Amino acid sequence: MSNEHSGATPTAGEPDFGRKTAMALLAQATAQEMSHFWLQWTDKPQVETLRGPETGLVMVRGRIGGGGAPFNLGEATVTRATVRLGNGAVGHAYALGRQGEKVRLAAVFDALWQEPVHRQAVEDAVLAPIAQRLNGDLEDKRAETAATKVDFFTMVRGDD
Repeated sequence: MSNEHSGATPTAGEPDFGRKTAMALLAQATAQEMSHFWLQWTDKPQVETLRGPETGLVMVRGRIGGGGAPFNLGEATVTRATVRLGNGAVGHAYALGRQGEKVRLAAVFDALWQEPVHRQAVEDAVLAPIAQRLNGDLEDKRAETAATKVDFFTMVRGDD
């Protein structure tokens, strides 16, 4: 799931993460990133699983040319989880794929982000590195695309 289309990936000049942006970034994190961030988190809260992680299917819809009539493109696997921290904060997470532990940890970080006392730490230690990686991936893709750009031009033909 790419944030190119949703505009949720913050740029270097945009330090403020809203919840929509935070959840989008957590959904795009890799399982390895989430495990690493959790291992590095020093003040681990008590976590109660309220739902999941559970996996299901969602229907992906598309539009021809971005503006035509909607049609069912196909199904995609999605995993969701909901957790409650010891202090009562509830976190939710959804992500494409079947990586339950990644989604559970994303829900934990969502709950932590909602607490004012932990928000800045989550943004600095979790969300900013994910955003930096995603922006780097986007720049790499742009560079690869630019390298294959072909400029066509017409020379004057001599049979006038």
